[in-house]
Amino acid sequence: MLMHAQIGISKFSLSVFSKPPNYNTMARVWLTAPLTALLLFAFSSAVSSCPPSDLAALLAFKSAVRESNGGIFNSWTGTDCCRNWYGVSCDRNSRRVAEISLRAGPVYTTFEKPFRPGYMSGSISPEICKLTYLSSIIITDWQGISGEIPRCITSLSFLRIIDLTGNRISGTLPADIGRLQYLTLLSAADNVIAGEIPPSLTSVTGLMYLDLRNNQISGPIPQSLGRLQMLSRVLLSGNQISGPIPRSFCEIYRLVDLDLSNNRLLGPIPEALGRMKVLSTLKFDNNRLSGSIPASLLGSGISELNLSHNYLEGNIPDSFGGTSYFTLLDLSYNNLRGPIPKSMSSSSYVGFLDFSHNHLCGPIPSSYSDADASSFDYNDCLCGKPLKAC
Repeated sequence: MLMHAQIGISKFSLSVFSKPPNYNTMARVWLTAPLTALLLFAFSSAVSSCPPSDLAALLAFKSAVRESNGGIFNSWTGTDCCRNWYGVSCDRNSRRVAEISLRAGPVYTTFEKPFRPGYMSGSISPEICKLTYLSSIIITDWQGISGEIPRCITSLSFLRIIDLTGNRISGTLPADIGRLQYLTLLSAADNVIAGEIPPSLTSVTGLMYLDLRNNQISGPIPQSLGRLQMLSRVLLSGNQISGPIPRSFCEIYRLVDLDLSNNRLLGPIPEALGRMKVLSTLKFDNNRLSGSIPASLLGSGISELNLSHNYLEGNIPDSFGGTSYFTLLDLSYNNLRGPIPKSMSSSSYVGFLDFSHNHLCGPIPSSYSDADASSFDYNDCLCGKPLKAC
């Protein structure tokens, strides 16, 4: 029985494999294989390219600007904006455009014009807002980019960096900029932006760097700016900002640099600024500040202190000590009276020093006899080296 079964199987096997091959079926397989491979290649290429909507938005951005020296947009060719387009970066997974980084300086170093400044005119097209995955917009130092910041920019919910420094951008900052909850850096320095700092900015609690220097911004600093606990640099100099210095600045415990110089600020200097742990640079020069100098500022860890060209009065506090380390200490052009404090000699270091154009009187500490005479000129009755003898 077993032998008959084996013989039956053998006959069955022979009957199957002894049949001639079906050439029509094989031909269909051979024809289908290359077509499948071609379709797979086309599909993978489409997935790895940027989507047509992002491509169209970038081309609209390009058409709204003009780069007189040529070169920067030469690589913006083809349909894949994620591949070798200068200044464009895409997310690896989604292939959506994630960054536009066009800086004038490095461009001309790349094209072997190392000392030639960049120049680009035109404006930032609102079509940029169709790049919904953007996390970084850097368009800096082109000098001629004008027009307003597109209002729709606040719809780009993934934005972390906005840097438009060194152009001719006008208008105002978007009123609803507080919608950008992931924003960590906002820099629009060296433009012609007007209007006030939007109150909604105080809702961007992750903001670390704020630079609006050298614009035409007016009005007060939002009093609740202290809510931005992550801020390390606040640079607002060279504007027309008025009103008092917000006391809430003293609550930003990470703040390292605070520059409010060359504005129209009024009122006293908050005393608590001198108790901030990491504050290193404090520039309030060329304002209309009044009252006395807080004693806490002179014994703090501040290394660059400029209070010149204000209306400060009273004596210079006798509160210097071993923690006083000044690379720059400028109290010139105020209404300060009395002597130079003796405790100043106990400072760890004082580099550039200027007490000129006040009403100080008395001997200059001998430890500063080698200072430049101009540092003490135009006072009521200071004496001793480097001035005339007492």
